[in-house]
Amino acid sequence: MLKKSLGLLLSLVAGVIIVGCAGSDSTSPAASASSADAPAGDAIELLNVSYDPTRELWKSLNEAFTAKQKAAGKNVSIKQSHGGSGSQARAVIDGLDADVVTLAMWADTDQLRKKGLIREGWEDALPNRSLPYTSTIVFVVRKGNPRNIRKWSDLTGADIEIVTPNPKTSGNGKLAFLAAWGSVINAGGTEDDARKFVTQLYKQVPVLDTAARGATTTFAQKGIGDVHLTWENEAHLEIEESKGELEIVFPEVSILAEPCVALVDVNVDRKKTRSVAQEYLEFLYTPEGQAVIAKHFYRPSNPEVLAANAAAFPVISLFPVTKVAANWDDAQTRFFADGAEFDRIYEGDR
Repeated sequence: MLKKSLGLLLSLVAGVIIVGCAGSDSTSPAASASSADAPAGDAIELLNVSYDPTRELWKSLNEAFTAKQKAAGKNVSIKQSHGGSGSQARAVIDGLDADVVTLAMWADTDQLRKKGLIREGWEDALPNRSLPYTSTIVFVVRKGNPRNIRKWSDLTGADIEIVTPNPKTSGNGKLAFLAAWGSVINAGGTEDDARKFVTQLYKQVPVLDTAARGATTTFAQKGIGDVHLTWENEAHLEIEESKGELEIVFPEVSILAEPCVALVDVNVDRKKTRSVAQEYLEFLYTPEGQAVIAKHFYRPSNPEVLAANAAAFPVISLFPVTKVAANWDDAQTRFFADGAEFDRIYEGDR
């Protein structure tokens, strides 16, 4: 539950988060390390570095996976690290010993490839371009939706306060920014129209938390803001914890979020955990893993599991990143690099 999760978060070392990624071919420096596994029967511990609001998902997945490993006679345990996706990627680059990364943004994962920690072609190492699930950004509002917020254009109404995390550090923050920008382009607006809309939106953001769960606390527990722009899964957890005081609004259109998973090749080869780490990520695509994913309101990649849980996932027109940029890497450079669109928009208002 959210309150328990927040309590656990406060007990963790600040800024430490674990994420996992998977590699493929042998063209990068990561491929030169030994891939031998730890001897059979040895206890194996994996570290999964993930983005901020996935605590509940991975707790359930880890329990299911380690139970299957135990039934097969293997002693496997998994530790978690959570935080803003961009901050987590930097932590792994700086030495956080992740076996796998399960970050919010493709660009965050690919930063590890650029640093030689993950092999070239890592997206092709697992099914569906290393995407066991997808997600999107939705709205959470106060009971009865008193500000009548239904669509993106409603967000900039007079005196509406918007809660969203910082896109410089948070995957949730980046996706909310891109969803807002893309909502204008998707409706036939120009780049200038999108810039004006997003500029006004951030004028109405009273505080930028560093990560998704912090923004949830600001909105749900501190009572700040009229609307919270958040992950679909986080919205459901927020509603559950609010006991009827909050509601979800599903906009007609939003962005397709693509949180990839990957092995950190340098680390799994050095730690001799490659085989088990690979099994861990492959488990996400099994019917059991996909069912757990759907239960936590992430959109499973298996069409049959998604169809079986259709009632949990209202139809939203999800546009790809290519609606607003050439690809995820281009979106990172164009919108979130130092001095790029977000900095110009946000600092220009200060």
